[in-house]
Amino acid sequence: MGLVTIVTWLITATVGIYLLYLWLSGGGLRQQATKVTRFPALLIFAHPALAVSALASWIVYVRTLEPTFAWLSFGVLALSALLGFTMFTRWLGGGRHARGAEQRFPMVAVVLHGAAGVATFVLVLLTAAIASGA
Repeated sequence: MGLVTIVTWLITATVGIYLLYLWLSGGGLRQQATKVTRFPALLIFAHPALAVSALASWIVYVRTLEPTFAWLSFGVLALSALLGFTMFTRWLGGGRHARGAEQRFPMVAVVLHGAAGVATFVLVLLTAAIASGA
């Protein structure tokens, strides 16, 4: 199950990189000063940084089968997921009045990123629970 989790994680990351590219190429960083975007730079960059850190911990878990790394990965991933959910609700709240770079996000990409992220979250939780004998 550890390797399946890595595959779903990589799918999530690939779509996330695409969304980040759209935001950056749409002027997301330039819009920070004018407050046009609903996504502060800290939120935009902390979300993937936490997810990559959690993935690194997960890879250590897969290599060592030490449950501590699985739970560490889950905790960091939970923080990343919270930031991702925050961005999702801000993206939904934009509606027809949205003017920021995030308005260019295709619905399919957002849904795929979110669904793959939830699948990854559940797989990490289940694997961590099984690994620790819970």
